[in-house]
This record gives sequence, C-alpha cells and structure tokens, in this order.
Amino acid sequence: MDRCVVLVDAGYLLGAAASLLAGEPSRSRITVDYAAIVQGLRERAEHDTGQPLLRIYWFDGAPDRVPQPEHRRLRVMPRVTVRLGALTRTDGRWAQKGVDAAMHAELSELARNRACSDVVLVTGDGDLLPGMMSAKEHGVAVHLWAVQAADGDYNQSEDLVAEADERRVLDRAWITRAMQAREALGFGAPPSPRPEIAAILSAPLPESAPTAEHAKSPATTTAVGGACKGSNRPEPPPDAAAATGKPGVPTPKDLAGLGRGAAAAQSAQHGPSAATLRWSSEKGWIERPPSGEAADSGLPTLAQLTTAEQRWADREEDITTVSGDPFEVGQVFARRWIDRLADRSLLQQLSGEYPRVPHRIDGELLRYAARFGLLAHKDDQIDEHDRYAIRAGFWREVDVCQLAENTVAAE
Repeated sequence: MDRCVVLVDAGYLLGAAASLLAGEPSRSRITVDYAAIVQGLRERAEHDTGQPLLRIYWFDGAPDRVPQPEHRRLRVMPRVTVRLGALTRTDGRWAQKGVDAAMHAELSELARNRACSDVVLVTGDGDLLPGMMSAKEHGVAVHLWAVQAADGDYNQSEDLVAEADERRVLDRAWITRAMQAREALGFGAPPSPRPEIAAILSAPLPESAPTAEHAKSPATTTAVGGACKGSNRPEPPPDAAAATGKPGVPTPKDLAGLGRGAAAAQSAQHGPSAATLRWSSEKGWIERPPSGEAADSGLPTLAQLTTAEQRWADREEDITTVSGDPFEVGQVFARRWIDRLADRSLLQQLSGEYPRVPHRIDGELLRYAARFGLLAHKDDQIDEHDRYAIRAGFWREVDVCQLAENTVAAE
C-alpha cells in the first residue's frame, strides 16, 4: 500500500520538547496544542515520504490506562488512534509501562500486513530496534524522527539511528508551532497572574481581622475554598485549636465538632470574633458565622440545572473545543451555570457572594477542572495558581453576564 503511517511515542516527543524549551523533561513545564501537533505531523510525514497519510498512532501512558483529557481530545481527531499503556509512580517519579511493547506490536503488524509503504517513528527508545528491523524486512521504509536535543547531542538510541532508512530532526522552530514553555517561578517567588487574578489577590483583608504569620501546613491550605497565597492568617480560637488538635484556622468540620455550646462559650470568653470562622478564599480571609448558622447559599449546582442531553453536549464540547486553560475552564463552567438558570435573580444572588464561590458550586467547579488534566503529575492536587485562575475565570464570566443583563434591563 502506498501510504504512510506515523507512530508517536508521546513520552519521548513531549519530554524532549520540554527539555528543549524549558530545560527539564517534565510535561507540566510546557503547554501543548494537540491539534497543531497532529496537523504538523501529518504535513511533515506526507511531505517527507511522498505518500498520503493512513493514520497517526499516538502511544502514551495513563494512570490505570484511563484516558486523560488530552487523550480524549486526540482520539476524536481525524486519522488519529490513541494507544495507552500504564503510568505508574515510583519514588515520586512517573514511568510508562507497556508503551514500547505496544509500539513494537503495532509496527510489526503494519509491516506484516503491508498496510503501508512508509513508517515514521517519533521515538528514541532502542527497544524498538527489533520492530524496526522486522518492518524493513517486509519492505517498509522506516523514517526516524528526533526532537532537537537541548545539548545539541543525540537523544535517541544510536542503534536505532543507525538502522533507520531516513532521519529527520524536528527543530525548535517546528516544536514551537505547537508547544510553549510555561513561565517558570523561582523558589518562593510570587506568581505573575492575569490582571483579573491580580485584582482578586490584591483585595484588602477585613480591617478588624487580627493577623499573624503561620507556616504553611495541610491543615490550613486544603480547605475547599482554596488558600490565599502569601496572606496574613488570623490566629484560630484557642479552644477550637485545643478541641481539634490541629494548628491554624479551623475548618467548618472542626468548628462544627465543637458544638453550639462550645462556640457560645468561646464567644463569651473571647468576644464575637473568636467564634467566627474565617473562610479562606481568593480574596483573603472572609468573616462567616460559625457552622450551623451559615447554611450554604441555596444556589443550585450545575448538575442540578443540567439535563441528560445537555450533559452529553457538554462532554462533547469539553473534548473538542475547550483547551483546558484554567481561566477558560472557569469561564465555561460559569457560562453554562448562568445560561441554564430559570430564575435570573439567582445571578444577582451569586454576584453578592463575591469573592467566595459558594461551597457546593466551588467543589463542583474544581472537580470539573480536574477533567482537563490539571491534576496530572501534580500529586493529585490542583496547583494553587491554577485554582486562582479557575475562580478568576468564573467570576469574570459572572461579571460579563451580569453587566449584559443590567444593560438589557436599562434599555
């Protein structure tokens, strides 16, 4: 068959690109436009081989072989087939299992069945040498593509390089059409957020709040509402800390465990502020009544507003059009929530909650964001700056919709 096939080892392609662009082989250090990668691979393969493309096989690892957002986006693209191996973590490092074996099997099968005349391999692993030799014996021309090495040397097996029929280097100019380095933050350096995020972070704390510096600890930074980076944190009520055995600001669960009687005793002994829970948020520490007195806002969640048909359409949109940028994710979520409101007064009620996203909606928002790979390779936690961006995108969309409705009402 006079056709070409491209087999891509995603671990090699993205890892080598990250080394070239960001100085270390971590995918989290680069942003990737997968549609641009697929288009670039197709154009280059057809040009180099002189044959039309049959298919691009994308080999990658995933935890428990469960497709990640980028895999779901890739596999709905024309002429792209995704093959997944396992992704395991050992001693704090991620490693692919079964990817090389899958590539070897696919390469041998394509050659044996004469499904193509040319095979393009984007890999550096010498384990594919037997498969390459087998393909050549079946009359298939093998093209080996490398990503430009950061140090100017080879980043591929020398045996693989020697056995290839044709070689090509994907240089920095080609790589940067689809990939960019994320801006690196130095140790302890503050992030450089979008203007919308900066506005949230710079909002002042309540003047009456007592402040004290606390060391960052899981007990004080993993509340659902998020944590305010670099903020001064108030001392918790002494009785609350003693009752819970935890340092820092008590969570809603901690304070609820004290009971109304204990909370009232705190209020009598230390004054009203001592019994007041200060929820963490994007803006700072916000005064809220103790647990039991402050039910959630009663605003519906997106799941409650969404029909089965809309849920299917949402997933299709997530796969095909939503890039996964944290700010955009927040905007998409808010837009859907607002568009499906039957009672428009709830939009005004939501705006009044600023800067704290209501508890249930905030949890749903972060779970939605996790679908886009924001948890990947980050110890199963969303990066703090990403959380700022997600919520800033949410509030920006709320502001835009609120302004539009106010303008229509004024006319």
